[in-house]
Amino acid sequence: MSNSLQAWIDQISAAAQAGRVLSIEGGATKRFYGEITQSNDILNTRAHSGIVSYEPSELYITGKAGTPLIEIEDALKQRNQCLAFEPPHFFDANTSKDSTTVGGMVACGLAGPSRAQAGGVRDYVLGVEMINGRAQTLTFGGQVMKNVAGYDVSRLMAASMGVLGVITVVSLKVLPIAPAQNTIECADINQTQALKLLHQWGVQALPLNASCWVQDALYIRLRGAVAAVQSATERMQSELKLLGKRVQVIDQAQAQLDWVACAKQTLPFFQQAPKATDCLWRLSVAQTAAPLSLPYPSLIEWQGGLRWVWAPASAVNQLRETAKQAGGHATLFRTSQANADADKKVGVFTPLPAVKSKIQQQLQQQMDPMGVFNTGRIQL
Repeated sequence: MSNSLQAWIDQISAAAQAGRVLSIEGGATKRFYGEITQSNDILNTRAHSGIVSYEPSELYITGKAGTPLIEIEDALKQRNQCLAFEPPHFFDANTSKDSTTVGGMVACGLAGPSRAQAGGVRDYVLGVEMINGRAQTLTFGGQVMKNVAGYDVSRLMAASMGVLGVITVVSLKVLPIAPAQNTIECADINQTQALKLLHQWGVQALPLNASCWVQDALYIRLRGAVAAVQSATERMQSELKLLGKRVQVIDQAQAQLDWVACAKQTLPFFQQAPKATDCLWRLSVAQTAAPLSLPYPSLIEWQGGLRWVWAPASAVNQLRETAKQAGGHATLFRTSQANADADKKVGVFTPLPAVKSKIQQQLQQQMDPMGVFNTGRIQL
């Protein structure tokens, strides 16, 4: 056992005996996300770093929790492979550096523009090693899909926000980089028209990988086999021109930068709130949901399944009811600059139904009976 893991075990054991709560932190790039943390006692994972194994022919990579995500992605890129769900990279607010770790990526469970087509983080988690609140080292899953038997606990760690235990090692499924990619830009198209087209294309045999509607412009990324991408590009351009729309294929290098900026939230839409009191809300809804009746600036991703909205914390009831009617839920993703943690008092996450809440409480009780990791980052 490495020195870093033994130090973690000792720290967890001491916290359990003293009744203290530990907050798990890697690169600190998603410190803004989640409910108000009730502990400043940090268990930092950065020292436990490195790629444990990588088998390109078997389509998996295994890394320690503190491994920088850029290190994982660079290794994959050298073998023409990738994490298909495009995990977003955020910057440490204190250092302005990209210090995203693979453990933090899994624990927060956030995915990028290709989520609707490729799946989310938990769809690619093959196995994890972890330490629970009892200071026990546990292993779940494996390195290939066939290894998963019984309860798939490894995938429970995705989006667990650190309340079940600390991830030490994770194995992820990887995929080859698609041989072809095009991004189509359609200008002067309103939200209703854009969603109608996305819903039509979504049920057709098209290599539609990602989409983004913002400021009356629709961006569509096609990804897959060369012939399929070329055929779809010509077809979709023709359909848009018949509707009288201005359309073009964006330079691939520039388009790639734009999609990365969308995932990292460095596009202009994300960079400046319309008002100092506005928060960034994340509304996950049914992909076929109609335009939402909200008087706030918005950006739409995931072929309609993800709606980003700038609105004050006081709009929480309106946003949650609207999202519910559209088959989903609303999350306060980033607070305003004016009120910071005060905004979070409305509740970051939509409360779980009674049955699901009870299941989560029981699961947390089994994994962490002393409440070592009960930081309150997810309200139960």
